[in-house]
Amino acid sequence: MNLLEINRRIKQRPPFQMIERVTEWEPNQSATGIKCVSVNEPYFAGHFPETPVMPGVLLIESAAQLCSLVFEPENTAADETKLSVLLKVKDFKFLRPVIPGDKLTIHVSVVRATAAASEFSALISVDGEPRAKGNLLFTTIDRSVVYDG
Repeated sequence: MNLLEINRRIKQRPPFQMIERVTEWEPNQSATGIKCVSVNEPYFAGHFPETPVMPGVLLIESAAQLCSLVFEPENTAADETKLSVLLKVKDFKFLRPVIPGDKLTIHVSVVRATAAASEFSALISVDGEPRAKGNLLFTTIDRSVVYDG
């Protein structure tokens, strides 16, 4: 999946879109995606100017965006009345810093999926070396709960 195909399936856009390419995709099962980390990304100006490090929360967001692609149906519009939300970040560990110039390989797999929630395992690596890993739990809610409630 290239950037244009990804843009048809997720709502995030630069500078907050983290997934640039999907190299493997098994609908409802798993996906592997790529994020090229550039020194020009706006968060590096303040995190940390003399020693730029990608914030851990953005590594989690990268994995979460890839998770959203696993369940997003191909060539169909998502139900606009529903919103997928992150419920829990579980046992996420940051093993080594991610710095400008790194090419992230992000792999997510469904651990379990029920009508109420979906749990994914995530592994983020650079050149085969793990940088972060953990689990993410999602659910779907009515958009009106957030915007009309």
